[in-house]
Amino acid sequence: MKLILNIAAYLFVGLDNLPQLRTKMMDECNSRQLKGTILLTGEGVNMFLAGKEPQLRSFLEWLRTDPRFKTLEEKDSWSDDQPFKKMLIKIKNEIIRMNHPTIRPSEGRANFIAPKKLQEWLDRGTDDFGRPVVMIDTRNAFEVDYGTFENALHFNIHKFTQFPEAIAAHKESLADKTLVSFCTGGIRCEKSGLYMREIGIEHSYQLEGGILKYFEEVGSAHYQGSCFVFDEREALEPTLDSIPIEHSIRKKISA
Repeated sequence: MKLILNIAAYLFVGLDNLPQLRTKMMDECNSRQLKGTILLTGEGVNMFLAGKEPQLRSFLEWLRTDPRFKTLEEKDSWSDDQPFKKMLIKIKNEIIRMNHPTIRPSEGRANFIAPKKLQEWLDRGTDDFGRPVVMIDTRNAFEVDYGTFENALHFNIHKFTQFPEAIAAHKESLADKTLVSFCTGGIRCEKSGLYMREIGIEHSYQLEGGILKYFEEVGSAHYQGSCFVFDEREALEPTLDSIPIEHSIRKKISA
């Protein structure tokens, strides 16, 4: 039985007094011997944490006593060892930088699709109205190299700020299709989904919970490879297990 619980969670919500919040969160994490990274911004929070299950669940319960974090949802996975070396809480300008200040997920989300419903669409190749479905990978090129959805469209970008220009260049060719944007845990798609709507891509959705939630609820159907994660596990298989060491070595050699 694996002893370390890993959670990924984010929430777009207006936050203030960030230095004070950072101090409180750090104290609560340290008292429970948690490790990982939390990003605090005026637009919300993004976190990757790991520790023993009772302590990590206790931290989440504490956090949700703050009404601002009441709706925070996490995605779970397990590991044999602690994948983080220390506890970091950073204050940033954006949870995920896009350089489009008009895109504010805290004020309303884009349309989203649940993993199992997406599987239905991918099984038959069309949405409920018969439109072809195109998966849009919003991640960076090196992340795509680890794995992605079958026949997904990606733009070989090296940072998320390049995504708006890349998708806008394909707007006309994708006009008659239904687009489903996806990323690791869903956070980038909170912005990419809104941006696609803003530029007039009418039939667009974001995958709820990202690849990790899809792995949890569906598994490997229509997905090839693994999913890069931002800790020492490097990547997760559709079973949510870490990739084998020999696989990791081969990828590094061939990179």
